[in-house]
Amino acid sequence: MSRIISYSTADKAHVLAFLGAAGNLTSDQGRRLGAMRELAQRSQLALERQDIDRGLPIPEALDHLVAGHASSDAEYAAGAYYRALQHIIDCNASDPADFGVYSKPSTFFGLLDDELRRLGVSADLLLHDHLFSGPPREIPFYIPYPFDGPHIGMLPLAKAKPAADAYRAVLDRMDESFRYDTQQIIEKLEFEHSEWEYATKNIDWYTQDTMFFSITG
Repeated sequence: MSRIISYSTADKAHVLAFLGAAGNLTSDQGRRLGAMRELAQRSQLALERQDIDRGLPIPEALDHLVAGHASSDAEYAAGAYYRALQHIIDCNASDPADFGVYSKPSTFFGLLDDELRRLGVSADLLLHDHLFSGPPREIPFYIPYPFDGPHIGMLPLAKAKPAADAYRAVLDRMDESFRYDTQQIIEKLEFEHSEWEYATKNIDWYTQDTMFFSITG
């Protein structure tokens, strides 16, 4: 089954500000939390229509995260927590965009990393570990990892152009089987860099610093 990778851009600090913030939300954060709860309820209803029971409703998982813990011992609670976290990201981020559809994304990006590494691309610009990094390490409590997804990844926006430049520099020497996908990745990274560069210079309230990835399907 194919898996969809989508992404959006956000200020990581704005996402982190909701985790453990119960009772201390600003009016704007309270409004965003209301939107998160609506999304969580829709996600839960979608699961119920498919007769999927994670043992922890997504709205309840969201409440746990805002309260500052992920303590459910339900067998599939990790998936509910990650879905709730994705809703926190979504309500603090730009509109999502497609990054690509892959039958086995971990395998593909692992092989792509090997090819780029062979051609001399720096390890910190390779994508696999960013796509599968998990949530921000600054979260002050442990969130269990859902082996069956959804998965969350991150790439600092400051690395988008260096990665694109490094990939473009070796594109004509890559194994042909990787070239089309790599060209698509380059174009997405270059676009996000141009948006980030323009906004950073021209919009005084703009603070976005991270590409957040969501892998579903």
